[in-house]
Amino acid sequence: MSASGDEGSAGRGLWGLSRQLEVEQERWFAWGPVLIGCGIGTYFSLSSEPSLLLALAPLAVVLAVWAARSGQGTVERIIVSALLASSFGFALAKVRVETVAAPVLARQHNNIEVRGWVELIEPRVTRGKRLTLRTISVGDLGADARPVRVRISVPRVPEGLQPGQVVRARATLMPPSGPAMPGDFDFGRQAWFARLGAVGYSLSTPVVEPMVGADAAPLDLRAWAHVERLRQMIGARITAALPGERGEIATALITGERGGISEETNDAFRDSGILHILSISGFHMVIMAGSVFFIVRLMLAAFPSIALRYPIKKWAAATAMAAAFGFLMISGGAFATVRSAIMISIMFLAVLLDRPALAVRNVVLAATLILVAFPESLFDVGFQMSFAAVLGLICAYEALRESERWRALMERRWVRAGMFIGGIVLSTLVASAAVAPFTAYHFHKSQQYALLANLIAVPVCNLVVMPAALVSIVVMPLGLEAVPLWIMGWGIDAMVWGAERVAELPGAVISVPAMPVAAFLLMVLGGLWLLLWQTRWRIGGLGAIAAGIALAPTLPVPDVLIGRDGELIAARVNGGELSAVGAGRSSYELERWLEYDGTGRTLEAAAKSSGFACDGIGCSAKVKGMALAVSRHPAAFAEDCRRATILIAPIVSPKGCSGPKVVVDFFAVRREGPHALYIESDGRVRVDTVAARRGLRPWSMPRPRRQDTNEDATRSAALD
Repeated sequence: MSASGDEGSAGRGLWGLSRQLEVEQERWFAWGPVLIGCGIGTYFSLSSEPSLLLALAPLAVVLAVWAARSGQGTVERIIVSALLASSFGFALAKVRVETVAAPVLARQHNNIEVRGWVELIEPRVTRGKRLTLRTISVGDLGADARPVRVRISVPRVPEGLQPGQVVRARATLMPPSGPAMPGDFDFGRQAWFARLGAVGYSLSTPVVEPMVGADAAPLDLRAWAHVERLRQMIGARITAALPGERGEIATALITGERGGISEETNDAFRDSGILHILSISGFHMVIMAGSVFFIVRLMLAAFPSIALRYPIKKWAAATAMAAAFGFLMISGGAFATVRSAIMISIMFLAVLLDRPALAVRNVVLAATLILVAFPESLFDVGFQMSFAAVLGLICAYEALRESERWRALMERRWVRAGMFIGGIVLSTLVASAAVAPFTAYHFHKSQQYALLANLIAVPVCNLVVMPAALVSIVVMPLGLEAVPLWIMGWGIDAMVWGAERVAELPGAVISVPAMPVAAFLLMVLGGLWLLLWQTRWRIGGLGAIAAGIALAPTLPVPDVLIGRDGELIAARVNGGELSAVGAGRSSYELERWLEYDGTGRTLEAAAKSSGFACDGIGCSAKVKGMALAVSRHPAAFAEDCRRATILIAPIVSPKGCSGPKVVVDFFAVRREGPHALYIESDGRVRVDTVAARRGLRPWSMPRPRRQDTNEDATRSAALD
């Protein structure tokens, strides 16, 4: 009886689930990009690289099951469909990795000659310019070892330098850097997909070389060079009319180039919660394309002979689509801008086809297209936050439209009159809630007065800045851009003033400690469950979000951190505060560690080395009762090997140093990258490294060969 009862309960439960899923059938498609993303995420979480055959095998198996299925119920069909989408995402990621595969420098090269076509010229506030080159030659490296692209910082560039030209420079090149600590952002992985095989700097001005027949640029580079030259020309015209930082911000809003904006201004916009205004995204695309649609339709409607005979709404939609594509090209093509352009194009295409433009479907189609074309975009912060904000806004307004109480309220005149400000407040609240997990996870910060800052900046941006930007672009070929740019500059001043005043308020920013990946995923999946389903079971998403919030503070924090060159060491002393030694050349790493820690401790306070006792040959400290020693000279080894529990040596440690529980020396850091040490309650020391977290993947730094290690040891012995 009991067994049959359990089977009956299971059957009723399965039938109930099937019935609920059938009710939600309209939203099944919305989970497509989510499941593709699960497959992509699974691929990138592997510790070793699968072969292409192994990556394609799950897709082949699921396709076979899909083709053979017959008479399956709703639950079975959804399971097979979910596996199909996930295995498709897994295969997509692998194919993409193989498609963009290109050489990456294995070690640093000093004073090496680089020749290449200029792809990108980026301004820097205090460090000259940054050039991205498509290489023709790099020293004497062969084609199988020469990076396809390199990025170098230069003090200045030749006057009139333009994308597509050939330049030559002497530079120090090194592999793209890995994470600053285990689990941190991996620039090396991002560089792999950009086919960026080396980064570095040059102390001299690059020399422009005449282009001979053999140096003819590839077709795609020549085409993109025209776009970059147009962006460069627009930027020059803007800064000529608006000198100083006003012009740099205007350039960022029109061309997407933010390199000329000072760090102080970026911090003010970030801390006040309106940094999204400086990054071209759906917000700007909607204003631009929407304004074109409205103006073109209004102008055509002014002529009855045209308006009564021709579909002017479709003409306006087609013009707006072209304007959106043009704005996408001159804005640099970030994922958020691509998403916006795709969504707006789908909406206007629906107008052309006389079909309703379903907003959620637009988001889903845009996300699917981007993930299929660029699977790595799943890890792009802009991609994540952009889709989260837009999906949250669309679902919120859909819920309001379906509410009878809301419709009744909107019939009142005074409510409609206040909807402009009310819309800004509601949009800010919804978007802030939607992106909060991403802000906390990636940036370890929470902006408390974003609503106030948006109330100041958004009306100015909507009514002054972006309309003036659109007019300036239209009249720029006639040389009449000065007046609209002056109006745009006035609006920029107002936004900067608002950002600075809000950022100065007490408690404007709260530091958030790093959270476990599981907590982040629970919050994201809970949010998707809440937004994508339509019936009452969507409320279950709140439980997942609550579980993620409860799990967020449980991530263990490292007690000792060691930088990539072994010189920077930070330890948790003085009641748990991070204090560092050797921070002079590695401020970026220390800054990332402090952000991860989430205590709000400043770089200057951590770099004072309080808690460490240092002399000419090393430093020592107490960490959770254990003796930590930093040996910077061979003379310190005798005592440190005898007394220390944890020994860190930026130089080569002696072979007979067996006293400490953990020894991290020059070779360990060079081989494994930055280290994080955790002192357990039972006295054990757990060691985590960047190399262990990254695994054996194409973008991981190759570990030194034994021959290289022996050469380094010989050089170290000679120096000693």
